[in-house]
Amino acid sequence: MSLKTSSPQLLRELGVLGATVMGLGSIIGTGVFVSIGIAAGIAGNAVILAVMIGALVATCNGLNSAQLAANHPVSGGSYEYGYKYLNSWLGFTAGWMFLLAKSASAATAALGFASYFLNATGLSGKGLLVPLALAAVFIITVIVLNGIRRSNRVNIAIVSVSIFSLLFFILGGIPTVITVGNKNLTPFFQNSFADVLQASALMFVAYTGYGRIATLGEEAKEPRKTIPQAIIVTMIITMLIYVGVATIAVAGVGAESLGESALSGQAAPLEVAIRNFGIPGGAQILAIGAIFAMLGVLLNLILGLSRVLLAMGRRRDAPRIFARLNDSGTTPTPAVIAVCAIISVLVLIGNVKTTWSFSAFTVLIYYSVTNLAAFSLPSEGRLYPKWVSLLGLSACVFLAFWVEPFIWQVGLALIIAGLIWHAVAKLKKM
Repeated sequence: MSLKTSSPQLLRELGVLGATVMGLGSIIGTGVFVSIGIAAGIAGNAVILAVMIGALVATCNGLNSAQLAANHPVSGGSYEYGYKYLNSWLGFTAGWMFLLAKSASAATAALGFASYFLNATGLSGKGLLVPLALAAVFIITVIVLNGIRRSNRVNIAIVSVSIFSLLFFILGGIPTVITVGNKNLTPFFQNSFADVLQASALMFVAYTGYGRIATLGEEAKEPRKTIPQAIIVTMIITMLIYVGVATIAVAGVGAESLGESALSGQAAPLEVAIRNFGIPGGAQILAIGAIFAMLGVLLNLILGLSRVLLAMGRRRDAPRIFARLNDSGTTPTPAVIAVCAIISVLVLIGNVKTTWSFSAFTVLIYYSVTNLAAFSLPSEGRLYPKWVSLLGLSACVFLAFWVEPFIWQVGLALIIAGLIWHAVAKLKKM
């Protein structure tokens, strides 16, 4: 099923650099500053292996997203790919999973920003956490409403500060790692391999921001060239940073300390690590990077979510009002406002640990549809071998059910609820 030609189209303003920055801004945030600690608490020192497994699965998905976006460069990502190359049921499931997973991730990023900000400024008290998180959501929404070009300029500044703080963390931790690294990394396998797989599922989510490049495909210049290049460059940079951060953090302070700090809610895992490095002002520099990173994630999630809701509105899988653009054709204003409202509600009721696990399951299901759609690409449109799609599909389905049973059971129930809604919507179209 193709899009109606009467639907207004977004302007193509993103090149390789801009699209890469969008991907980095989406990836580098909650995952590296928070989830490494959560995963370390599950897998122990083998969290380094979990980071690598997550990266390998994400790379397969990234390549498949790249070839799909190059062949079908419209907003909506796997929601659109499912419709075009599979069927409406799988397409709807992808869109539904994306909205659920990334709305929760956006709320987590907003709360993470608020938490880091309060730590950095010395303002204690949970009474400020939610109001500050809501303020961040509203401010970023206003930026997004001003269009992709202005959003991209803000994003470049955010990504630059975030990457600098992480490189500072890696370089600053090397002397400590040389001194105590061997002790903290032994034994490497402290827990079962099942724990490593669960941690891998959580770390996979930390890489999934590259999908934002695909959801912005309608706004990319020369999409068949721009989209694949931007995703590949984004993944290479991110993998190097993540493996470096995980190795330095675990070798510097030990996996147990990282896990305890991530789950205590008192301090960020990387803050705990850098305090042990003995660098004057190091914790403050890292906090600034974390604050900017969380804002970058929030910016890119609102962009991506609104574009998927735009695509669902065009197909009437969501109310038709969400298919409307502003007068200049640069922003789906009703979709952006709706996404802001959904995230705000989740900020009020969200639990960070549960939200991250829920995001893992729903995102893995979403990318299962991506890989299946890539497997169905005709040979003339294929950029990579079919085994890349098959490997990505198998890995996503396998890892999805290594999260806590309660999480995937709730996820399956929500999939069924969404498909019921889709069936009702199809009947209304007839």
